[in-house]
Amino acid sequence: MSEKRSLWHRLYHGETAFNFVGRRNTWFAVSGIIILIGFVSLFARGLNFGIDFEGGTAWEVKAPTESVAEARDAIRPLGLGDAKVQQLGGDTIRVQSGVTGTEAERAKQRDAVSAALAKAGGVNVNTVSVNEVGPSWGGEVTKKAERALVFFFLAITLYITLRFEWKMALAALAAVVHDIAVTVGIYSLSGFEVTPATVIAFLTILGYSLYDTIVVFDKVEENTKGLAASGRMTYGDTVNLSMNQVLMRSLNTSLVAILPILSVLVVGSFILGATTLEDFGLALLIGLLTGAYSSIFIASPILAIVKEREPRYASIKQRILAKGAVTPLTPAAAAAGGVTVAAAAGSRDGENVGAGAAARVPPRPGGTRPPPRPRKKGKKR
Repeated sequence: MSEKRSLWHRLYHGETAFNFVGRRNTWFAVSGIIILIGFVSLFARGLNFGIDFEGGTAWEVKAPTESVAEARDAIRPLGLGDAKVQQLGGDTIRVQSGVTGTEAERAKQRDAVSAALAKAGGVNVNTVSVNEVGPSWGGEVTKKAERALVFFFLAITLYITLRFEWKMALAALAAVVHDIAVTVGIYSLSGFEVTPATVIAFLTILGYSLYDTIVVFDKVEENTKGLAASGRMTYGDTVNLSMNQVLMRSLNTSLVAILPILSVLVVGSFILGATTLEDFGLALLIGLLTGAYSSIFIASPILAIVKEREPRYASIKQRILAKGAVTPLTPAAAAAGGVTVAAAAGSRDGENVGAGAAARVPPRPGGTRPPPRPRKKGKKR
């Protein structure tokens, strides 16, 4: 009786045959629930935009003895009881308020709030930094972010269409839209502040997510020219095989990218107090996790759905479905040169479509042929 091998052992040795395409309804349902919850929060609560988007005035004072409650009590008599008060890095207090009144009234308010915060923290008023952003500047930042996102969509659509085909571009764009929707929902639910650093980090992550998707699509195209072209595997089975072949690479890439981001957040922001890295690192972390999920569970299943509507792959699928389910082809079997004798997409009801890839006759170790049978000795005629 053979010893049961662990998941990590099977991943590293290409012995997995996970049915990503066949269980697509599960992945889509999970993403749909998360996106729905996020949209409800978005319409109910909205996003917590920073001062660069909404405009206003921000005061920052480094006072180890001052708390958020003390700072709020200090500015409440000045009409800023509803202002946003945050503690950054353990000893820095930030107060944010919208722009109101004339220039002279705002200047008077800036000086009064600075004096109140300095008095509450027991520091000199000159240590209080003031930053004011007008509403027009916030609107300009928003427009630039929207233009960058539109340009990003156009660029990736053009590249993937020229490199692969438009159906792969469609699947990749669906994964990117999924990442945007999930991230926006998380920011709305958590109340994390949206700053220009958040937008920059998010655009960076969209590129990383597409990188992972392109790796998968490149493997799918390679297998399509070989196994799927023979008509012995459905397109969904080919996608499943390709996903299992690059799964370990995707996991390792995501893990290596996430570890430095966690160090930035935990060590840099929370321990060392480098709060300027917090917005950037947080957006990177959320985007990395979302992008790793979408490239595996969203982009590839959508590609299989779209491609299997083509007459060629639809007929192959119907023919293979009539043969019944057989053993899936693992990456190790494909690399060893297993001989495909049949392929199936699972049950006919569509619930496990793509579950089986191909039955195989395993080759001998080293890929050698069996030795010829010795001839019986006999008399020469």
